[in-house]
Amino acid sequence: MPLYECVLIARNDVTQQQVEAVADAIAAQMEAEGGAVKKREYWGLRSLAYRIKKNRKGHYMLLGLDAKPASVNEMERQLRINEDILRFMTIRIETIDEAPSAILSRKPDDRERGFRGPKPAGRFESGRGGGGRREFGDREEYRARDEFRADEPMAGEE
Repeated sequence: MPLYECVLIARNDVTQQQVEAVADAIAAQMEAEGGAVKKREYWGLRSLAYRIKKNRKGHYMLLGLDAKPASVNEMERQLRINEDILRFMTIRIETIDEAPSAILSRKPDDRERGFRGPKPAGRFESGRGGGGRREFGDREEYRARDEFRADEPMAGEE
């Protein structure tokens, strides 16, 4: 039988157990029709590149299938009907890799992103183009104008 990989994205307001239940239903359907689910990975709740049906995040699941094309068509029909599934993609592959996928084998990004080192010297004290907080009299033209006025006697003071 041909081999397939199916990645599906479920809505973010369903639980992980509900996503697993969808995968269990797919596995039961495949086994009933003589196929099998050879690989199953839950990738977690991840951000989407763009909003899909007003969702910004989704639960990702990878399934490695050994099934007949008719079974895969029926599985895709069931996924289209299910309102919890935002998107899915099924492709035919030569072999199912037993090792963890690239998504799971990637090193987790747990480092702190707040502090990124000292700020580079720039035009202003903050190190940025125009982000520093300043008071009204801090700008050069105001300081120069105030110094000029300090040199002149005020009217009526002579």
